[in-house]
Amino acid sequence: MRFCFVVAGVLALGVVPASAASAAGSELRATSVIRVDSRGRLVRKVVTPALEGLPARKRAEYFRRAARVDELVEKTAKKYGIDPLLVHSVIQVESSYNPFAVSEKGAEGLMQLIPATARRFGVANPFDPEQNIDAGVRYLKYLKDLFRDDRLALAAYNAGEGAVARHKWIPPYQETRKYLRRVAEKYAELKREAEKSTGSSSPPDGPQYRPVESYIDSEGRLHLRTR
Repeated sequence: MRFCFVVAGVLALGVVPASAASAAGSELRATSVIRVDSRGRLVRKVVTPALEGLPARKRAEYFRRAARVDELVEKTAKKYGIDPLLVHSVIQVESSYNPFAVSEKGAEGLMQLIPATARRFGVANPFDPEQNIDAGVRYLKYLKDLFRDDRLALAAYNAGEGAVARHKWIPPYQETRKYLRRVAEKYAELKREAEKSTGSSSPPDGPQYRPVESYIDSEGRLHLRTR
């Protein structure tokens, strides 16, 4: 026998696009569903009924605007000295811009903070976009300073810093290698879009970041590098 518990709540995300205003009002309603999976574990998922009928890309665009992700990423990335395109890449891969995302392992929000990490960085509400992004970017900054290698920092963000420390390199986990590849691909895509949007080959103002390339060597190890 399986049990399912439903808890409804309202989470304000600020400006609501006109296309969704009639369905969501001035705030977006999210429903937390807790059920028992096939292994007898309690699994929680947060759904947004007003957006369920939209294609994934449209939902991502809505969340990105409503949660003011661009503004928050730009401010927070500058604050901690992290490439904003890298932060966007991580958010896209982690949650597809869904501030209510919950993974099977219990990671929450835009940057998929596990509860221990959220507590570590003083997050009171992991579904609050500003708190989540601030903690996620701070954690990325910490990992970059700790490992002195962007590849290892991203691997640690996915698999845990303990796993990277034990293996002294990228852990040999298929999930982690796939994660690194996806982040690298998203970064390269965002970098191309940013360069195209300038409409000029002249360098824009501010810090410059070289595009990231990924490849797998003959021993099956994933490498990320800049040109």
